[in-house]
Amino acid sequence: MKYKQWLKQWLDDFVKPISKERTLIKYNQQIIKHISPFLGEYELDELSPHLLQRFMSYLIMRGLATNTVKGIATIIKLSLRRAVLLRLTEFQYSDAIVLPSAREKLVQSFNKREQRIIEDYVLDSKRKNFFGIIISLYTGLRIGELLALQWSDIDFVKARITVNNSCHDEWVDGKYRKVIGATKTANSERTIPLPKQLLPRLRHLKRFSESDYVVSGRGVWGAEVRTYQRMFENLLKKLGIPHKGFHALRHTFATRALEVGMDVKTLSEIMGHCDPTITLRRYAHSMMEHKTEMMNKVGKLFL
Repeated sequence: MKYKQWLKQWLDDFVKPISKERTLIKYNQQIIKHISPFLGEYELDELSPHLLQRFMSYLIMRGLATNTVKGIATIIKLSLRRAVLLRLTEFQYSDAIVLPSAREKLVQSFNKREQRIIEDYVLDSKRKNFFGIIISLYTGLRIGELLALQWSDIDFVKARITVNNSCHDEWVDGKYRKVIGATKTANSERTIPLPKQLLPRLRHLKRFSESDYVVSGRGVWGAEVRTYQRMFENLLKKLGIPHKGFHALRHTFATRALEVGMDVKTLSEIMGHCDPTITLRRYAHSMMEHKTEMMNKVGKLFL
């Protein structure tokens, strides 16, 4: 059996029944775009450690991001391990693949001055859906989680948000459509305490909302991801703040939380990380303003 034939069968029989639709689409795209053109015509028994490593090297030399290369390697490993279990081939060799080390991405967050400018503009604005920016700044919600958030997910008595869903835009019939599904990971399903200062604003928004969604879009349907991202980009441009993606709001929340003394375990649970070390590694180096302030306090000891 050719590898491309097995990949199609593997997707249909072993990925599609148990995976999120988004995962299936991503795997299929990687197979069509990268794996099949290079490895698809080989018989399963013809795949060798050297061939697989040549493919990885080819992807790296093309300049693909480390995480993309690792994602492709994961598809190869999972599919070939299943082929061995089904006795379609004797060896899978994928464990011999050497992959590049991933470097932690530089976290981009807004400084305190930029954050204040954004907040002041949003709070003065008459556009109700702008308030989603404030929610992300003070809860750390991802944009998909924010735009899937419904009023029923907010407990105004206990001042809590329950995160059960996320959303993304999917290209269908020549245009993007909003798709709501499960959160990014199991840890992403979480309950987040709301700062009490946000409750009056949220109650006011709910009173006049005609949508089930906290951040509404056209009609009663929640806002679409790409539309909301563009809105945020235009807002930063209008305010004269250097461009940063919407995800910078989440990073800003984490940075401010550490600066005011929130412990890493609590922050990790609020962010939906599976391990506090991820939180510490990702955000400890992003607190330059706080570090400068602390160093200046130490400097006061200098005579």
